[in-house]
Amino acid sequence: MKKKQQHPGGGADPWPHGAPLGGAPPGLGSWKRRVSLLPFLRFSLRDYGFCMATLLVFCLGSLFYQLSGGPPRFLLDLRQYLGNSTYLDDHGPPPSKVLPFPSQVVYNRVGKCGSRTVVLLLRILSEKHGFNLVTSDIHNKTRLTKNEQMELIKNISTAEQPYLFTRHVHFLNFSRFGGDQPVYINIIRDPVNRFLSNYFFRRFGDWRGEQNHMIRTPSMRQEERYLDINECILENYPECSNPRLFYIIPYFCGQHPRCREPGEWALERAKLNVNENFLLVGILEELEDVLLLLERFLPHYFKGVLSIYKDPEHRKLGNMTVTVKKTVPSPEAVQILYQRMRYEYEFYHYVKEQFHLLKRKFGLKSHVSRPPLRPQFFIPTPLETEEPIDDEEQDDEKWLEDIYKR
Repeated sequence: MKKKQQHPGGGADPWPHGAPLGGAPPGLGSWKRRVSLLPFLRFSLRDYGFCMATLLVFCLGSLFYQLSGGPPRFLLDLRQYLGNSTYLDDHGPPPSKVLPFPSQVVYNRVGKCGSRTVVLLLRILSEKHGFNLVTSDIHNKTRLTKNEQMELIKNISTAEQPYLFTRHVHFLNFSRFGGDQPVYINIIRDPVNRFLSNYFFRRFGDWRGEQNHMIRTPSMRQEERYLDINECILENYPECSNPRLFYIIPYFCGQHPRCREPGEWALERAKLNVNENFLLVGILEELEDVLLLLERFLPHYFKGVLSIYKDPEHRKLGNMTVTVKKTVPSPEAVQILYQRMRYEYEFYHYVKEQFHLLKRKFGLKSHVSRPPLRPQFFIPTPLETEEPIDDEEQDDEKWLEDIYKR
């Protein structure tokens, strides 16, 4: 008589011809024994525990990142919506998915980059769509102390939502002070053109009134007011040299003291903030496309903005903000400016490239060409707009209110 096979646990072996494919059922054998799910896949309790521990560490790290000021949820949703493709030849059709509705938007407008036109449009749009347009009585302070940052963030965060806050101010990190990080938007322009616009605006104003420049800079001496732009640049006057020329990057770098020092650190931090905290940074030279994208991204704020912008009455108001007596410096002076503003131009071209990539995702064509050896100046048209900068920025809200009441 043939003797029955015994298994290690005692008693007869339930599978005398070998365990079935896939291993024994639960409860049979030791859990520490490796179990075969498939002929080519094996795992143990230790492997399972290691995977779960890795997943836990990843989840905790992700939570810590968001609590420490990671990108706001809306931007994460937007990235998923747009996809991860960044190829220059991405010409896919415009997506049809509806974007989530952000209720906190900050437009920390850069001086001399068309913001007065946008603010005027926002005043019209806020009444049309019912959002809360929050402005500030302070227009000439872009750099804030820690206490000033906390106070401003508190005031913005407690505004009635949905709100859009606008002011000339360098980037603020809300999450650093325990607030919800809002969605940022902004517009920049060619750095030399921005500088020239400010230079002549401070001296001669715009078409809103022949004497408005006298009101803005009453203490400016006559020899300074009529200082030739070429002499200012070639003789290295403070107004035409660094750090005064390092102007655009701090609006995106933030409030750290190093953000005001021309260099790689401020440049890279500004790029990082553009990627993580700004929904859109547009280019003034392509303002209509900027408005189109704002209408697409933020329809609850900007729906119908392009039709308002193209309205003849609005264009008539735009004529009032063009700087007068603007001239172009000599090629030699331009080349010097270009060298002094190399970080500004690196940032400008980076933003421009990102803007064009975004346009292509929505089917908008861009004419991308190789950057010229020196900036190509465009002569301002009556549709372009100007505004004050930095410590020369004055209260420019009153004229908007007067125009809006007409």
